[in-house]
Amino acid sequence: MAAEHSRVPLATYSRWQLYLQLIRWDRPAGWLLLLWPTLSALWLAAGGFPGWHLLAVFVLGTILMRSAGCCLNDVADRDFDRHVKRTAERPVTRGAVSVKEALAVGAVLALAAFGLVLTTNSATIAWSFAALGVALMYPYAKRHVAMPQAVLGVAFSFGIPMAYAAVQGRVPLEAWLLLLGNLFWVLAYDTEYAMVDRDDDLRIGMKTSAITLGRWDVAAIMGFYAAYLGSWAWVLQGLGHSRWWWLALAAAAVQALWHGWLIRSRERGDCFKAFRLNHWLGMTVFLGVVLSL
Repeated sequence: MAAEHSRVPLATYSRWQLYLQLIRWDRPAGWLLLLWPTLSALWLAAGGFPGWHLLAVFVLGTILMRSAGCCLNDVADRDFDRHVKRTAERPVTRGAVSVKEALAVGAVLALAAFGLVLTTNSATIAWSFAALGVALMYPYAKRHVAMPQAVLGVAFSFGIPMAYAAVQGRVPLEAWLLLLGNLFWVLAYDTEYAMVDRDDDLRIGMKTSAITLGRWDVAAIMGFYAAYLGSWAWVLQGLGHSRWWWLALAAAAVQALWHGWLIRSRERGDCFKAFRLNHWLGMTVFLGVVLSL
């Protein structure tokens, strides 16, 4: 009898472990890449600290929505992922978590995020539906779009207009320009990510920017970094009086150059390392914004 009672907690614990694997809880780099530009936008929209309420809403909402996106992505890609070395052991792909179960987890997480949005204002709520629509498009863009990373770029940048909407009740031109600039950063780091799986993706017919760009991939990535940092520097000219802003941009540029050095030989391990380290670049830009306001 004691043995029977001990099995239930163990099974429950194992299930939670699978759910944590499903949402990539052990890989925070994904939600950090979403978080830093969103927080930068919050500070810019507010002209400084945006308050604990909005900070909590956007930090928790970012984590929840990225986790929900992982659930949808794994369901959409389950037949492809089993042929890719890096993704073959994902819970849905190997059958440890069912499709219905993964979608249910994703739905619960997305609803929790929407509950947070409901504590803001009508403008933020309205834009959250557009953000959700773009997020739902991305997993399927990889079948039809030559550079699906551009779709991901919009999805991963939508926290910027939502942050402005939450603070100001509107989305000014500045927010859209920052979104456009941030899209180039997403193109840079997600192309590095795609370079890790290029051989497998070619074999299974997946479309990625790494495949589309071919031998120009490294040069294009460096161009994307330059476009990101240059556009943010141009849009945020008002921060130019602060030495911290320029120091942050210089430090971010050095990191970008380092990533270029890492990926120059296109080795899987180095490309994945460059991708994972991008959240430090985003944090550097964020700190530059905070210290300049």
